[in-house]
Amino acid sequence: MTNEPTRKGEQAVDATRRADLLKELRGVLRPENLLAADEDTRPYDCDGLTLYRQLPMIVALPETEAEVAAILKRCQRLQVPVVPRGAGTGLSGGALPHARGVLLSLARLNRILDVDAAARTATLQPGVRNLAISEAAAPLGLYYAPDPSSQIACTIGGNVAENAGGVHCLKYGLTLHNVMRVRGLTMQGDPVEFGGHALDAPGLDLLPLLVGSEGMLAVVTEVTVKLVPLPQTARCIMASFADVDDAGNAVAALIASGIIPAGLEMLDQAAARLVEPHARAGYDLDAAAVLLCESDGTPVEVEEEIARMSRILRDARATRLQVSASEAERLRFWAGRKNAFPAAGRAAPAYYCMDGTIPRKHLGRMLKAIQDMEGRYRLHCPNVFHAGDGNLHPLILFDDSDPDSVARAEAFGIEILEESVRMGGTITGEHGVGVEKIDQMCSQFGGPTLEAFFAVKRAFDPDGLLNPGKVVPTLHRCAELGGMRVHAGELKFPELPRF
Repeated sequence: MTNEPTRKGEQAVDATRRADLLKELRGVLRPENLLAADEDTRPYDCDGLTLYRQLPMIVALPETEAEVAAILKRCQRLQVPVVPRGAGTGLSGGALPHARGVLLSLARLNRILDVDAAARTATLQPGVRNLAISEAAAPLGLYYAPDPSSQIACTIGGNVAENAGGVHCLKYGLTLHNVMRVRGLTMQGDPVEFGGHALDAPGLDLLPLLVGSEGMLAVVTEVTVKLVPLPQTARCIMASFADVDDAGNAVAALIASGIIPAGLEMLDQAAARLVEPHARAGYDLDAAAVLLCESDGTPVEVEEEIARMSRILRDARATRLQVSASEAERLRFWAGRKNAFPAAGRAAPAYYCMDGTIPRKHLGRMLKAIQDMEGRYRLHCPNVFHAGDGNLHPLILFDDSDPDSVARAEAFGIEILEESVRMGGTITGEHGVGVEKIDQMCSQFGGPTLEAFFAVKRAFDPDGLLNPGKVVPTLHRCAELGGMRVHAGELKFPELPRF
């Protein structure tokens, strides 16, 4: 009862803050583009990571870069936090709203500004869907290579924020390798531009700094991407293995041979059995692991590479090989992998998709470690991997209405990430850190490195208003988690601010 007056006082302050901000933003946006009622803002209370939810104070839906700049300038002046959001398909809580801030949706900045066949580029607003880029370029014989599983819905602005990959990232690279230029706005509403339309840009190369920065440095308003020619043909091998170690060794053998497949993905038995009833991909449900190995290019190139990969897979103890005989069959092979997440959503009330990355040689070891964790946490965990680069996507199935099940799922995920670090890997491959993995950043990095991250953040956003509380943990937080040593009761770097 003693806290009740304090709580009411805070609510009154928040109500006043919201009213003041609404008055400011009504001078920028049409009424229908400004949401403040709980029932209107609730669809924005989380991204694809549904474990964490928070109603935003206000949702702003600008339609032009000028409106975005005006919103940022007003929020900077009033010291209001801003969280940028694309389609909300992110899986690390990167777009989790701030309770006393503005959720800045960029979904309505969705125009394709230019497709240049000669330069093989496309220039887009941030709300353009990933798949829409390839659809627009297809009549010119071109496409955009990075293809996250959510490509039907995810947007290029979100792809830039998370440095998204996809099943073809092994051969064609991540978002970073396929973006030439990004235009954005700082928290102060000032325009900034990184990269350029040419192969090289003058000045410091800050483009790699922005790509993957998870909305902490600038709000993306325009992106120029590379387009690549549509391959003349593509074929896929579906290989079965009786042991997960054999499948992992096969991946290592393919890469060691000098072959860079267009796609190289792995599903364990649990994942294959999960997706097969829905995708009808033809997966071997008795196999401990299934590999999908794709080759694309000219017909001669593909025929030769398929033959080489088939020999390597047989030598690696594949128990069954099937090569797609038509484009429809190739797409069917991939349909199971692409639908792993929706299948997990049908199999349990909720699923928690992890994103650790490990050296390829440890794929089998990690799968066996996860099997052991399943028993200890009493939760099922099918696994799909970007096997070519060691990027894991374990799908922890749990009941989000049961607090104990939620707690076990979170602990399960943390152990997977910690094990990834112990194996010489990282806590994220393509989903980002967001709020989900912020504590594990203390395991991955030491104090001087974290302070360097903060120094970059301060250079762009001195007041820390743009997507605050994400990605980089404070040194104090790491100390509390035991991720840093405290000597004689004193924390290292005592001069740094503690939050």
